[in-house]
Amino acid sequence: MSEPTAEQPAVVVIGAGIIGVSTAYHLATRHHLQVTLVTDGNPVSGASGRSLSWLNTAGATSIRTPEYHGLRLAGMERYRALSGDPASARFLRFDGGFTWADPGESFKARHTAEVDVDYPSEWIYQDQVAERVPGVAADVVAPEGGILNPNEGWVDLPGLAAYLLPRFVAAGGRIVANAGTWNAEVASGRVTGARSSQGQFIPADRVLIATGPWTPALLGELGVNVPDSTPMSLLIQAAPAAAPHPLRAVLNTPRVALRPAPGGLFALDSDWATAGVEVDEAGRFHVDRAVALEQLDEARAVLAGNPRLEIVNIWAGMKPVPGDGDPVLGPVPGIEGLSVAFTHSGATLALLAGELLAGELATGVPAQQLETFRLSRFAQGPQASVAFTGRSDGIRKVKG
Repeated sequence: MSEPTAEQPAVVVIGAGIIGVSTAYHLATRHHLQVTLVTDGNPVSGASGRSLSWLNTAGATSIRTPEYHGLRLAGMERYRALSGDPASARFLRFDGGFTWADPGESFKARHTAEVDVDYPSEWIYQDQVAERVPGVAADVVAPEGGILNPNEGWVDLPGLAAYLLPRFVAAGGRIVANAGTWNAEVASGRVTGARSSQGQFIPADRVLIATGPWTPALLGELGVNVPDSTPMSLLIQAAPAAAPHPLRAVLNTPRVALRPAPGGLFALDSDWATAGVEVDEAGRFHVDRAVALEQLDEARAVLAGNPRLEIVNIWAGMKPVPGDGDPVLGPVPGIEGLSVAFTHSGATLALLAGELLAGELATGVPAQQLETFRLSRFAQGPQASVAFTGRSDGIRKVKG
């Protein structure tokens, strides 16, 4: 690859989660820059590897701002464009999403709010479930019914990364993996490159920090405050013990969220189960197997035929959520050439955010779609903080 010129900056992307991968991919393939993607482990081995990866903006503006709803809609459209490539069928599906309320509650108002902003939303009654959402145990659905969002889907982020990274490398991109912790190097108010905890230095004109839940700590080392509401997450991958199951939609139920996964598997997620995760002094995560088995039982209960499920993998770790719940995307005030990507909705936003951040890093021209989501919206300084009181995503905080 030729040396960068003043008009062709060298870029280092720190963090090979799905937003880092997407940004590096767009920088190399669309803008033809010299790009190095660095990570302390393997690509998509952190939060992206244990994400439910539900493509949605469920609840529309009833649980998030109009700007965030619009950004997620645009993010979903990028995936629809990608779904035109037959190769994407291995990791990307749009088979809808289905949700119903806890006993004694109702989602009718949520459905109305979705319809009011033209988000595809259908109310289906309990006796319609078997036909409209194959694979669901209709008798566990609330008698009033629930919401079917036919345009929603899911993406397997390791599969997406496996699709993007070879194209990134073919375009001249470089991956440096398993090389220690990285952070931006700053001198006289601007980035000069990235340095690893092992001493390796890569010079660069621009650096993106996209390290998921570790982003606030890295920026903190540079004197930059990022309000942080990062919680624990637990994802279980399970397999039907017998025949493949007919479920195709993503389910968001009172006790468990689940979706199909490549290879005939299921991915299971529920916030109450994180109470069964402990972190030892070395920072290792330990999952109470009894809690994992309880989550497995909750999944069986909502699947038609109550199939026996077997645990394939259990992943626990931190789930990145900014202090006010909205994404933090774009330049870091006060440090020229430094940008950040810190957001919970990494799956839904990955392709779009990577495209927009790459455009900003390559050209210096701000992306208007990201103006609401800048770090500058937070007061800076050692005492700055924001308490997050809303929901971090479309999945309810299900009760234990």
